[in-house]
Amino acid sequence: MTNSQESPEMTGATVWLTGLPSAGKTTIAYALAGKLGERGRKVQVLDGDEIREFLSAGLGFSREDRHTNVQRIGYVAELLARNGVLALAPVIAPYADSREAVRKRHQAQGTAYLEVHVATPVEVCAVRDVKGLYAKQAAGELSGLTGVDDPYEAPADPDLRIESHTQSVDESAAALLALLTERGLA
Repeated sequence: MTNSQESPEMTGATVWLTGLPSAGKTTIAYALAGKLGERGRKVQVLDGDEIREFLSAGLGFSREDRHTNVQRIGYVAELLARNGVLALAPVIAPYADSREAVRKRHQAQGTAYLEVHVATPVEVCAVRDVKGLYAKQAAGELSGLTGVDDPYEAPADPDLRIESHTQSVDESAAALLALLTERGLA
């Protein structure tokens, strides 16, 4: 049976949530994972911070290292998706070419890939500042913060754009669940 003929509970896919630090990517991914789990779906959140610690330890934050990190996450996500898991990847992935390489890998394998832009303004992210990164950058203790003094290339045409500063986490997760349902993946 091919992916397109499988029932939604058997079809895997990667949902890549990209956005600035503290945009809400991981929070939305875990909320969505809960909703999908309630439906009996196999789901795995590939938290960018955890991946950095366990699969990408030793990588820095140069463009090359960020690309390598994104490719590693994309590889794991595609493997999971190919095996019937909905892989949720809340990862900054600041460069469009890195995200496009992940998309092409999925296409080459015939695996569904959705890109979601959690489009939260940097000013809102700085107020949320979950990890204290914006405060450290403002104090001169940190440089290379994505969206502040390091580039972030927002997706030009994502499958879904979530403005987490104008809707609740539940509303954001529901919008993403609706997209997955519409695409036959939930």
